[in-house]
Amino acid sequence: MVVGNRNRWLGAAVGAVALVGLVVAVVLGLGGGSGGRGDGDASGSGPATSSTLPSSAGPPSPVPETPVPVAPTAPRPGPPTTVSPPSTVPVPAVPATLRGQDVTTIPTDRPVVALTFDAGADSAGLSSILGTLAAERVPATFFLTGRWAAGEPAAVAAIRAAGHRVGNHSTSHPHLPQLSDGAIRDEVLGAERTLRAAGADPRPLFRFPFGDRDARTIAAVNDLGYVAVRWTVDTLGWQGTSGGRSVQSVVDRVDGALRPGAIVLMHVGGHPDDRSTLDADALPDVIERIRAAGYGFVTLDALRPQ
Repeated sequence: MVVGNRNRWLGAAVGAVALVGLVVAVVLGLGGGSGGRGDGDASGSGPATSSTLPSSAGPPSPVPETPVPVAPTAPRPGPPTTVSPPSTVPVPAVPATLRGQDVTTIPTDRPVVALTFDAGADSAGLSSILGTLAAERVPATFFLTGRWAAGEPAAVAAIRAAGHRVGNHSTSHPHLPQLSDGAIRDEVLGAERTLRAAGADPRPLFRFPFGDRDARTIAAVNDLGYVAVRWTVDTLGWQGTSGGRSVQSVVDRVDGALRPGAIVLMHVGGHPDDRSTLDADALPDVIERIRAAGYGFVTLDALRPQ
């Protein structure tokens, strides 16, 4: 009985060992001897897929990796871009009563006169003119070209510091009726920009170079917010001694044109040939003669509606 039992136990043990060996062989065969890592496992971890199983046709072909689409990188936001709006200057409204005109007198019954000085060439007489106006406490209006103002910044500052009014006399002193509408605009606004940069606002006073104008050019400056201002009398001092003029002729021309609201045209510069400065030299006598006739002085701001 003992021998039989032992034989049965040995047989069972051998059978168990054989069964274990069979299971191990099967497991090793299924794993392909690779430790369970398949060629198509991009991560190197996790179970192998069916594409990694050995094939009777030879070693398995590698499975191509499918590119993973990458979203485009959005540009990194920078500081916000600030776009400055174009600088605009409000256009003054020209009173209906002054539109379409090249004004020759201030519309008033008061005994007042406006002394005006054009500057477009040099400034030979300016120091004397400003000195006389200051000594006599007389206000005046100066029509300046843009080019003159750009070349004489100290003179513009002196005119403004003395409290005088400034007007627009174009940029380069051309004959405006010979220009296109666009060129007229450039002449007027170019001078305005220069004068404003120098601290003087010329609006709404404009004087045509040479006094040369027509209905179209007057309308053009009106549309830009300017009143066209001519004169009642031109002293003709700008013609100089070589043109037959004198201090006395300047004084007499002003005296003969006196009336309420008269506008007197004089010039800052000297004669280009004889270098005379008749308007500057005659100014003390002009002021004395005007006062003797019972008149006072105003700037062309008197044209503004009250």
